[in-house]
Amino acid sequence: MTKFGYFFTSESVGEGHPDKVADQLSDTLLDNFFAYDPKSRVACEAMVTTGQFIVAGEVTSETYIDIRDVVREKVKSIGYDKQGLGFDGDSCGVLCAIHEQSPDIARGVDNEEQGAGDIGIMFGYAVNETDTYMPLTHYLSSKFVMTIDEIRHEGLYMRYLRPDSKAQVTVEYDEETNNPIAIDSIVLCLQHDDSFDDEEEMRNRILDDVMCLVIPRMLCSISTESVMTMLAAIKRERIFVNPTGWFEIGGPTGDTGLTGRKVIVDTYGGRGAHGGGAFSGKDPSKVDRSAAYMARFVAKNMVAAGISDEVLVQVSYAIGKAEPMSLYVNTYGKSKVNYSDSEIAKIISTLYDFRPSSIIKSLLLLQPMYAETSTYGHFGRESRTVKKSFHNKYEGDKDINVILFTWERLTDVSALRASFGLET
Repeated sequence: MTKFGYFFTSESVGEGHPDKVADQLSDTLLDNFFAYDPKSRVACEAMVTTGQFIVAGEVTSETYIDIRDVVREKVKSIGYDKQGLGFDGDSCGVLCAIHEQSPDIARGVDNEEQGAGDIGIMFGYAVNETDTYMPLTHYLSSKFVMTIDEIRHEGLYMRYLRPDSKAQVTVEYDEETNNPIAIDSIVLCLQHDDSFDDEEEMRNRILDDVMCLVIPRMLCSISTESVMTMLAAIKRERIFVNPTGWFEIGGPTGDTGLTGRKVIVDTYGGRGAHGGGAFSGKDPSKVDRSAAYMARFVAKNMVAAGISDEVLVQVSYAIGKAEPMSLYVNTYGKSKVNYSDSEIAKIISTLYDFRPSSIIKSLLLLQPMYAETSTYGHFGRESRTVKKSFHNKYEGDKDINVILFTWERLTDVSALRASFGLET
């Protein structure tokens, strides 16, 4: 009998993509407010286009930051640091349209119970395809743009690279087991300078560097043996570089960027589900962000505990109300415990407190740690402690140790196994 497979695809974008430039500015501004006032309420949106940066939203804070200075420094750190790119940190215009948070929203949030900052549904997802419990397609597409950005910043190789980039990975899955079989194709769109004489030379040069530099570096950072084998086996002819030809014009000059326009890149690459709310620029009183982080924490620890090979967690809220309206769990028929999904959801609801104030406390969400989440996805990242430096000409400089990606920690595996009757 012939075995049939199916194909699934995810994309990711590099830090120089215009939408990601906007996300990074929104989260960098949030971090700067949090560094000096952790009680700040921030909902900050950004738009970038040729030579112009527009910041709008609601901020209530006891501190003051120079938004223009923060914007310019971040833009330059991404790589838009010289004239000739159509957009650079020194010359771009910065328009600010910031006002205070609505008192109607504040009434339901700034109280002892700390109700949810909005109505909405949030999802968390995990699957055992990789050591990060992320879908393989999202894992690899993010790895590609992350590695390419690393090489670009080092400045030793691929010196023709400019900041904008995208990657798309298609994986073939076994239809019976739903396990990944092979990497079918890779599409890379990489902005480059004008040093090439023709399109064929450009593609061949970039393809050579991808095969000799990018993929070997990725292989060194992957610990899942099956993933290493699949990536090492990819054929040159299945990697498609800049399919439309030249990609000299990119970033905010090539396309307008907006905060929150890459929600699938930010989450699970199209797997699981998405509630529709973006993350960047929002303080954790907005459950769009904090509850999505908590749902991922629960789903990841459940898969790591062996409760199921795949888990989706949904939680919903009413604005101003602290207790969730509902909690839903889906194990996709892959549960390894003698409970129905509804019974699993009831147990989870007794083990975890999904009230916004509890989520903020348990995941340490009042730290200025959000800029790092705004590129390469908010999930599947390494939780680690770093020192971050902030400059505020009105309140002085500050160094703060922060724990990044706290929702990625596997701290509850033993407790979950005990709660579901699994051997510890």
